[in-house]
Order: sequence, then structure tokens, then C-alpha cells
Amino acid sequence: MNYILFDDYSRNNLLPLTFTRPVCDIRFGILTIREKWEKMMGVVTSSLTEEYLSEKFPIIKGAQNILINGSVCPNPVLIDEIRNLKPNEAIIGPDSIIALHVVAEDLDKIGEGDTEGITEKMTKSEVMKINYPWDLLANNYTAIVNDFRLITAGRNSEPIPEHVKVTSAENIFVEKGAILENVTLNATEGPIYIGENVHVMDGAHIRGAVAMVDSAVVKMGTILYGATTLGPHVKVGGEIENSILLAFSNKPHHGYLGHSVIGKWCNLAAGTTVANLNNTYRNVRAWNYTQERFIDTGMQFLGLIMGDHSKTGINSMFNTGSVVGVNSNVFGAGYQRNFVPSFVWGGPTGFNSYDINKAIEVASYVYKRRGIDFDQSERSLLTSVYNITFNNIRL
Repeated sequence: MNYILFDDYSRNNLLPLTFTRPVCDIRFGILTIREKWEKMMGVVTSSLTEEYLSEKFPIIKGAQNILINGSVCPNPVLIDEIRNLKPNEAIIGPDSIIALHVVAEDLDKIGEGDTEGITEKMTKSEVMKINYPWDLLANNYTAIVNDFRLITAGRNSEPIPEHVKVTSAENIFVEKGAILENVTLNATEGPIYIGENVHVMDGAHIRGAVAMVDSAVVKMGTILYGATTLGPHVKVGGEIENSILLAFSNKPHHGYLGHSVIGKWCNLAAGTTVANLNNTYRNVRAWNYTQERFIDTGMQFLGLIMGDHSKTGINSMFNTGSVVGVNSNVFGAGYQRNFVPSFVWGGPTGFNSYDINKAIEVASYVYKRRGIDFDQSERSLLTSVYNITFNNIRL
């Protein structure tokens, strides 16, 4: 059987995070949604997504295909239902298709939204579905707990050094190559996962649930509250609470980051601080790309949502519910605007567009510093997001 993860209507509501990836490649908890499905089912998946993303995330078609909604997280009941799907049958959730079984010749019409002839069956499972960026934060504690159980089942943690101050050691798992200096780990309120080659420096205080994925770096004196996820090669300092940094992003200096999602290859300069609670204690409003307006998120706490490759200047300040697009450089005195589009430079006094060739040059240099090739698929992807931004192409 061939397995394909597909994007549904949630993709546009998850912008700017999904400008540069299918929904299933967003990380929350410890794993990406794709990794959760692949690990629980023991399969390899491909993606049915926007055409401009297909060069980097190609679809693989088989004679028999199970399509799974990439915004839905797996659980044992769902997996059992999916494995029992017959051709032209679909599993339906409260507001969307969760999975369907189609033959190769029907894949194209399914990709165009045509489900005629499909028999629908309602799932008996509770469904965790990610429709908006703030859903990642609301569910991150549960996702860390679930992923922790999945990853550590039947395995033994590396020993925790004696000089580390530990509370609830049974809820802490350390992978090989991790370096823990003079730090405190308190897993009373949730598990702490420390991935391969993670480096936690002196004086860091970590209170679960927290996930630090492979090669993440936690600098001296850092304070991490749950539920926080540091993706691969993320480097952090200062104070962080209930936030997700996807991969290769830096927040290495002082400043507060709360209830925020930061994309890949971002850099938050020293003193960057994010407000996450309105003084009125009312729900936070945030920019929604689908409706092209600020909407009520239903969240009392919400900070910054930032797309890939964006950066801040020293002492940048963000109000609650701020959204920054892809590859923007934000700086200047005072609070930044609550919505900053992709590919701009500037701040409270105004913005200038960011030349795509210069953006690609900078991104290439940043990749090279990490020993990664900024290849043609990456160039094409950024160019497509640039064209979407400035040519008003609707997704």
C-alpha cells in the first residue's frame, strides 16, 4: 500500500508556516505530523500539496493509495480504521475527510476535490486536527506527552550526569551524544526529551513538558517553561514559554518569547521580546491570510507567528497576536505592526520590499554556514512565495 499525506482547507489558515512546507511537515510535540504517522504506522509517505511545493515535496503514486489528511494527528483507533479501508471508502471526521482509499487513476480527480463515488464512514476516534497556528500551541503539551511515550517505549535513557539537579527523573529521556552541564531538569508537570547531540549549558532551568530535538543548543542561564519544542539545530537563550521553534532558528540572547511559533532559519536578535497577553485579558486577535483580516483566535495567550527565513533587529518588540511572513527583516523602535507581510524590510515607520535575488543570496550564505546546499528546489520555493506575495496570487 502507498501512503500520501494531503493538505486540506487548513493549509491557508496555517500561513505563513505553510508557505514553505506541506501541513504535515510542521513540527509540534517532538515529531512533525508526518513523522508521527510514519513512526506509528511503520510506513513511508509522500505529499499531495500545492504545485509550487511539489519540486521539494513530490508525490509518489501507487496502484493502491491511502490518502491521509496531513493536518490530523494519528492515534491507535484512527490507524486501525485506516488499515481496514477498502477501495473507494473514506473516513470522515467532524469537519473534514481524514483518510480515503483510491486507485491510481482516481488520484488526479481526488486532488481536484472530486470525491464522487466515495463511501463515507464516520470515525469513532477523537480527532486532534491542526487548523490554525495557535492550535499547535494549544495541543503542544499533549503532543509532547504522546510523542515521548512513542519514542521512548521499550528503550533506556542515557544516564543523567550526577551534577545535574533532577526532579522526576522517570519523566526524563536523554539520547546519546547529549551534553548536560550544571542545569536543573524538573519533569514534575510533564516529560523532558533531550535529543541526540543536544547541548544544555550551565545554569539553564528547564521545566517540562519540553522537547529539545537533535543538536539543539540551550545557552547559559536559559529558562524554558512547558509546553515548549526546540526543533533540530535550534539555538536559544533568555526566557521561553509554550513556544515552538521549528528548526535551524536562533533566539540565542535575552528577551521573552511566549506562546509563539517560529519557522525555520529565523533569527531573533538580542532583546527581542514578545507580548503574549492583552492588558484587557480579552482573546487575542491575529491576521488570517484566508479572510485577509484579523480574527478572534479564541486564545487568551498568543505571541508571535513567524514564517521561515525572517529576522528581527536588536530590541524588537512584538505585541500579542503578531504575524510575520516569510523572509522579512523587522527592526526599529516601538512595537512592530501586528501583521508584517513576506519579503519586506522595515518596522513601525514603514517597509520596503526585499529583492528576491538578495534574499536568495542571504539564504544561500546561511545554509552554507550549516553545511547545507541551498539547491534549486529551495530557490524555486522562495521565488514562488515571493511571486505569491507581490503578484497577489491566491492559494
